[in-house]
Amino acid sequence: MFVRPDDDPRGDSGFVGERDTLVGYLRDQRLTLEMKCAGLDAEAMARRSVPPSDLSLLGLVRHMSGVEHRWFRQVLAGQDAPRPYRTEEDQDADFNGAVADPEAVAEAWRTWHAEVAFAERFVAEAPGLDVTGTVGDESIALRAVLVHMIEEYARHNGHADFLRERIDGRVGQ
Repeated sequence: MFVRPDDDPRGDSGFVGERDTLVGYLRDQRLTLEMKCAGLDAEAMARRSVPPSDLSLLGLVRHMSGVEHRWFRQVLAGQDAPRPYRTEEDQDADFNGAVADPEAVAEAWRTWHAEVAFAERFVAEAPGLDVTGTVGDESIALRAVLVHMIEEYARHNGHADFLRERIDGRVGQ
């Protein structure tokens, strides 16, 4: 395990009400990603899984920055801001550009923390979970975005489990 249960920063699932439950589970999934990357240097963060995959922990952090940006800034807040890392020429730049450079790792964490902070502010200031954004011609409620984000982190945290185990044998929550 990465931390003893008494030192685990994640909640105990004792959330009350729909909003607190969704926000709490999403917060815990975000913390899980951070925990799975804790203590790793740039080389380990950028280490690929197995060929031909370009999956790495650094790629996951960069990817989740883009996912946070897409759903909260673009879809819900309606901002016309380019998604971090992804380009027209390289739709997988979040993974392809994950290089073993300490500054690239620091920049990825700064971007991820900024996107998470924006999302947390947006959710905290939203009058309710029925607030909607637009995806193409469809509207989507904040509630559905929160559920999607929990699912997205859970899936990628499963990938992070295997990546971390491959790096140094550590397994856990």
